Amino acid sequence: MKLGQHLHRIGNDIVAVYLVVTDEGVTVVDAGLAGHWGELTAELAALGRTPDDIRGLVLTHGDTDHIGFAERLRRDHGVPVYVHAADAARARGEVKTKPEWGHAKVGATAGFLWYAARKGGLRTTYLTEVAEVADGDVLDLPGSPRIVGMPGHSPGSIAVHVPVADAVFVGDGLTTRHVLTGQHGPQPAPFTDEPAQALASLDRIAELGATWVLPGHGTPWNGGTQEAVRQVRAAGH
Repeated sequence: MKLGQHLHRIGNDIVAVYLVVTDEGVTVVDAGLAGHWGELTAELAALGRTPDDIRGLVLTHGDTDHIGFAERLRRDHGVPVYVHAADAARARGEVKTKPEWGHAKVGATAGFLWYAARKGGLRTTYLTEVAEVADGDVLDLPGSPRIVGMPGHSPGSIAVHVPVADAVFVGDGLTTRHVLTGQHGPQPAPFTDEPAQALASLDRIAELGATWVLPGHGTPWNGGTQEAVRQVRAAGH
């Protein structure tokens, strides 16, 4: 799905993956679930591209519903996979987490679990090799993505700011559709390690001035970073 001149999304409001498309190639942000591979190749084909045009995959964090096809892309197509150093072990499956579920509604939760299962979420292929990044890094990839440290959801959660796409990809730094309740609108994401820290980290994106705020779960938000952060904080209190 095309969102902007350089901006595409695959997946849906339950689990999303983003592509930054430029003349230099493609940067992928997050890898969703293993079953998103077919959607990735179809979206690329519609653009006249193939997986070999992908120059890099940037993970917003190392959770299983964000690394789905990452190892396949790395192993079969030689695409480097970037993740914050503090989440590298998580992406390799060396650290297993047991997050708090918190408030949930049966219908929304069942829909999330069914979709995840249908897209291969029950079988996780962890990364065997990653390239570590840190806050402030600007990667030599299409769109020149800049890493913005956003600890809270996980120790190595990041946002990825791509000015050419007027977008910041926030992973689970916030959500616009709560996968456990179905509630829409900018709000804190579930399964967060340190909720207070995650809210404090929102300061890092509030002043970026990007129009698009693109979460791993939820509707793409084009109301700007400041308003997204305001609504998340209002919902979090």
